[in-house]
Formats: sequence, structure tokens, C-alpha cells
Amino acid sequence: MNFVRTVDYHTAGEPFRIVDLTAPGLPPVPGDTVAERCATAIGPGGSGTAPRRGVLDDVRRLLVQEPRGHAGMYGGFVVPPDDDGAHFGVLFWHKDGYSTACGHGTMALGAWAVDTGRVAAPDDGDVQVRIDVPSGRVGATVHRTGGRTTGVTFRNVPARASARKVPVATTLGMVEADIAHAGACYASVAARDLGLEVTRDALPSLVRAGREIRAALATHPGTWHPDGPLLSGVYGVTLYEELPDTPFGPHQRNVTVFADGQIDRSPCGSGTSARLALLAEDGRLGPGEDLLHESVVGTVFTGRVASTSAAGLVTEVTGAAYRTGEHAFCADPHDALATGFLL
Repeated sequence: MNFVRTVDYHTAGEPFRIVDLTAPGLPPVPGDTVAERCATAIGPGGSGTAPRRGVLDDVRRLLVQEPRGHAGMYGGFVVPPDDDGAHFGVLFWHKDGYSTACGHGTMALGAWAVDTGRVAAPDDGDVQVRIDVPSGRVGATVHRTGGRTTGVTFRNVPARASARKVPVATTLGMVEADIAHAGACYASVAARDLGLEVTRDALPSLVRAGREIRAALATHPGTWHPDGPLLSGVYGVTLYEELPDTPFGPHQRNVTVFADGQIDRSPCGSGTSARLALLAEDGRLGPGEDLLHESVVGTVFTGRVASTSAAGLVTEVTGAAYRTGEHAFCADPHDALATGFLL
């Protein structure tokens, strides 16, 4: 019976299960780049939220589905990088399949790389972990004090707004969506326009609205990415509410509904990058200002625009990641549930 070993973290409440595919006994993923390996994992004719069945996807299902996981589980397969400029690569996965970006996962991977000694770090100071993901090369600057990791700053691929005030019909009424690309495509909608607040009690209505908005925007040209279908299509819908500004900039609370109705417990790292691009375009986030971004469970990311490039805004998002456990999972060959189930 083969075991799949994992190291688990959470970033601002959102889980991240790490599997090192470079370890012996796990299936290889053909491809010269992380993007190619992601396409291999999805399989011919599959999509990010509907991958084809295969040996690797059975490992994903084993780890993400009940009884070993749950509908809110998230994780990543560590794979070789595109070249020597990065420390490693990663394929991000969730209950429905694979994603091209994951800010909270990048923060967890940065902490993991330092905690395990894969990347050497000082007891006091910062170290950058460079990671290749399907959408490009990202960075995780790990902050250390007294030999302990105290926070991680995620530097994303460039973010840009691609469509504004797109009318969308929902069962709660007409709303306007703003679309931005930040490693994945996100649609932003003000929760108050749906008659909702970002609270735990409102989650069923928020999830329903998020699914409806994602479906309604499926063919909108603003969701298309010039690099092709892997990066195109709405991945997440960010439903946000305004809170009083801080002395340092805007303050918002959000819940991001991604894939097929999955709820991000964190403020969503890549989604925060998308919000930063929209706020900067609106003139609400100036140089040196920060977005204080809260999640539905009360955790916080702090985001800022670090610089501008020809491809868009280079954003940074800071949060904290903590190890929650280490596991050795297996599937009994006589188990009728084998790789699990979802409710």
C-alpha cells in the first residue's frame, strides 16, 4: 500500500496541503514548464474545473475529498521549476480541479520552504522564495524574527483590469461586475448591490450569487487572457463590502467564491491582487497606500502596488501562514470509497 505524504498549512484560515511530487513513488508529470505540467494534469479535453481522470488526478481526489479532505480543501503538487531562476514549481489544486494562481498557497509554500530548510533563511531578516506557477513566476518573501517565520509577502504576476461595470443578471437583481486578471481571472461585485453583507450567515446567498455571476460571465471577452485558454475564464467571484478607511488606505471585507462554489476562508491572495488593480484604476489606492483586506472569518491580508510594468501592476500581499500537521495518506485497495467523495 503506497502512502502519500503531505505537510499542511493554513494561510489566514485557508488550508493548503503540500505534496512534493519530486519524492520517490509519486507519478511524474510530463512537461518542460509548470504551465505545460498543469495542462498535462488537466488532461486532453479537460478544463481547470473538470480535469480528465488519471493517476495524478486520483492523487488529487484522494487528498481533497472526504474522508481525508473536504469541500473547502486546497493544496499543491511541488514540481521542478521552469529553470534555475526559481527554487521549485507548483501545480495548485482544489476540490474541482486545478488553478493557475494561488496567493495564499504561495505564502504557505514560502513558509514551508524555509521551515523545511529547502531554502536557507536567517534567524532575523527576510529571504525570497521564487516559485514557478502556471501563470508565471511569483515570489514569497519570508519574514523572520528570532528564528521564527512571522509573515510572508506574496509578489504576484502583473495584475490588470480588463472590463468595468459589466451588467450581470442574478436572482437577487441586476448588478455590475468589474473584471481583472491577476494570475487568474476575478470578477468583483459589491455585496450591497445584491442586498447582502459579507457575513457567515449570508454565505449561502453569497455562494449562490457567486455561482450565478461566474456562469453569466463565462463568455464575456473581458475574461479572455492573451496567453490562451489556461488563463482565461472567471476563476473567482469576489463579493466585497466597504469598511471605513484606515489612515493608510482603503479597508474592505470580502468573500471570494471560486471554482464550483468553493469559499476562500482567507481574504484571497490573488483576488486581493485583482482588487488592488481595480482600486488603483479608480484612484482609490495611491502610492504608498495599503489595502486592508479582511476575510469572512476575520483574518487580514495587507496589499499594495509595488511597481508598474508594461503588463500591469506588480502587487504585493502580506499575510501569515502556519503549519497545521504532517500526514501519510493511503487508499486501501478494498475500500469501496477509494479516492473519496464530496457532499
